[in-house]
Amino acid sequence: MSVRPWRDIVRRPSRQIMVGNVPVGGDAPVTVQTMTNTATSDVRATIDQIRRCEEAGADIIRVSCPDVESTTALKQIVRAARVPIVADIHFHYKRALEAADAGAACLRINPGNIGSADRVNEVVNAAKANGAAIRIGVNAGSLEKDLLEKYGEPCPEALVESALDHIKLLQDRDFHEFKVAVKASDVFLAVAAYQQLADAVDCPLHLGITEAGGFVGGTVKSAIGIGSLLWFGIGDTIRVSLSAEPEEEIRVGFEILKSLGIRNRGVRVVSCPSCARQGFDVIRTVQALEERLQHIRTPLSLSVLGCVVNGPGEARETDIGLTGGGNGKHMVYLSGVTDHTVEDADMLDHIVKLVEAKAAAIELAESAATQAAE
Repeated sequence: MSVRPWRDIVRRPSRQIMVGNVPVGGDAPVTVQTMTNTATSDVRATIDQIRRCEEAGADIIRVSCPDVESTTALKQIVRAARVPIVADIHFHYKRALEAADAGAACLRINPGNIGSADRVNEVVNAAKANGAAIRIGVNAGSLEKDLLEKYGEPCPEALVESALDHIKLLQDRDFHEFKVAVKASDVFLAVAAYQQLADAVDCPLHLGITEAGGFVGGTVKSAIGIGSLLWFGIGDTIRVSLSAEPEEEIRVGFEILKSLGIRNRGVRVVSCPSCARQGFDVIRTVQALEERLQHIRTPLSLSVLGCVVNGPGEARETDIGLTGGGNGKHMVYLSGVTDHTVEDADMLDHIVKLVEAKAAAIELAESAATQAAE
């Protein structure tokens, strides 16, 4: 039994597939995805955006392929990317064939809107020949007409039936390297659909609340929807859909995973909302620290609290702690223990250096442990 059983999440068993060199499902870490919003035909702009997403921690990146110019550019984009590239295909089955030949690690399609059985066969054969996975993407906003007539409106049962129909199209062709999403902009609808689908299939599930909204509203909706499913143990890869830059989607995705203890990357900041007791400007300090510490990938924790009411207690639970004091002099904690003070003017630079040094020490220790094990 875990030391803290209330934190335990029992993950739903699923098959594992490979998206390029990234495992999805099974016992693999939950991966974080995003999607570019540049014109894919603009190779330079798309690669630049992919690079920013990679720096933010993206495991998988999707690009839209609506035309032949996009699939032509895809070959160069795939070569330049450090992470697997998913080609987003709608309706035009030839784009899927071109994308598979261009090296896409995964094809995002709805087999039902690709066209005839012969066309589905061609797409599956192209995926097999090129070692590409397929992501079945069901969306409440584009359900098949017959399902809308049957159910009257988008509902969990309609989304799941659509997914199962599409799955059968692939399984009938002896293709099993697929993952599935049943997305909706309605949190209740999406969560219920994913719960039903999780009980019905053993394939990996791609989570998302689609068209979630702007940065603040979309983050909240995604955290509630994706977070609750992950808490139930459901989900193998996630995409936070925001009307914001794709690298922000990656950062929000990791914050969701970090908050549940599912996956840790970079600095986890514990900070207070601030009040009249604060010894320094907590809000501006946290904003500056989060900005300056984005390059840290090693998991570690930092508490930033404005006064001594909760500061020492939170500092005991974090790698590095900062608590506001009087006369512009603040207390710094290392590994939960009171260590030294820092002046206002030096505070930001000092904390950044401490975090960088701690990250380097953790990386060195992990490297030594790995070498010793070998």
